[in-house]
Amino acid sequence: MTHLRFWRLALTLFIVSLTLSACSFGGNQELADLGAVFVSTDNGAHFTHQPYIPSISGKPSSISNVNVRVLAIDPSDNLRVYLGTYGNGLYYTANVSEGWQRVKSFPGDVTVNEVVVNPQNKCELFAIFANQLLHSADCARSWKQLYLDADAKVTFNTLAIDPRNPANLYLGTSNGDILKSIDSGVSWRVIKRLDKAVAKIVLLPSDSRQIFVADINAGFYSFITNSVTNPRNSADINANFSVQNWSDFREVLTELGVDSAFKSLKVGASDGLVLLATKNIVIKSPDKGVSWQKLDLLPSEKQDLIEAIAIDPQNSNNIYYGTQFTFARSTDGGVTWSNIKLPTKRAVSEILIDYRYPNTLYLGVNSGPGAGLILK
Repeated sequence: MTHLRFWRLALTLFIVSLTLSACSFGGNQELADLGAVFVSTDNGAHFTHQPYIPSISGKPSSISNVNVRVLAIDPSDNLRVYLGTYGNGLYYTANVSEGWQRVKSFPGDVTVNEVVVNPQNKCELFAIFANQLLHSADCARSWKQLYLDADAKVTFNTLAIDPRNPANLYLGTSNGDILKSIDSGVSWRVIKRLDKAVAKIVLLPSDSRQIFVADINAGFYSFITNSVTNPRNSADINANFSVQNWSDFREVLTELGVDSAFKSLKVGASDGLVLLATKNIVIKSPDKGVSWQKLDLLPSEKQDLIEAIAIDPQNSNNIYYGTQFTFARSTDGGVTWSNIKLPTKRAVSEILIDYRYPNTLYLGVNSGPGAGLILK
């Protein structure tokens, strides 16, 4: 059934792309101010705009005005995608060719910094905004607050879930705290404090005991912690929150000339390739952070900034990055690149790849240079 749904998606987007290429995105026409999401089914060679919300009347409305903060795919249903916005709450689609739906039970005027889906229970979701963590146990039909920071000035910037043991959650905050929960977000403990705001936490897909962390100044760290947890009444309860083999790579990154403006951190599912992007540089590590190299990117337009990166979950030689003006892709690990002009005035803010059909890409965009990341 999922296979048929995918091909229906691909056919729909192909027909739309033929129509749009004939009337909208060609030549020297001034670009439209199109927001929300663009979708490609050919590895990013062509994109079609997919902002529609179906209606009973048959005349769809649109979320073309929204700015995308984050995109998240359901680990057990590759067609189900969640869209977190800047200031407009949360949306989802069960098949993007059929349109988006607002998650009406979720606050509608907030910036959603992260959405994660339990990989072992598709109806359990977690989302963060401001200083709050919300939880849904019924496929986003209803939400309850799990955790609230007592300091209203604190922002929850990043959230990660352990695929081996989804009761383990990791939360990164604007005051530099890395917190861990071993009971699905009910209670938390600080396991490490940085001197800068935590920008991103990513677990190694092949071994979720290894955690990668980036701060807002593009500092990069890794550590090992427990995945299988001891019972709460165990004498070894503290072992659940252990931080081992802490590594700080800031000195190495400084030697590579990495600037201090974090943009994105991604880890490949197939081999653990690590990509770290700042506003002007993308570096990669083929060995989980032990060694690094700077990628030679395409010459950029004046004041063009890197905003997002992505790695093919099935083949880490296929990597992508997006800027304010272009979308670039490489099929040889970043040795050579091809690019296309964005079909909108807006900048790339997120690149999401379908883990089952990685030729399908979702491109989230937003208004204004450098608007792809707002962290404190």
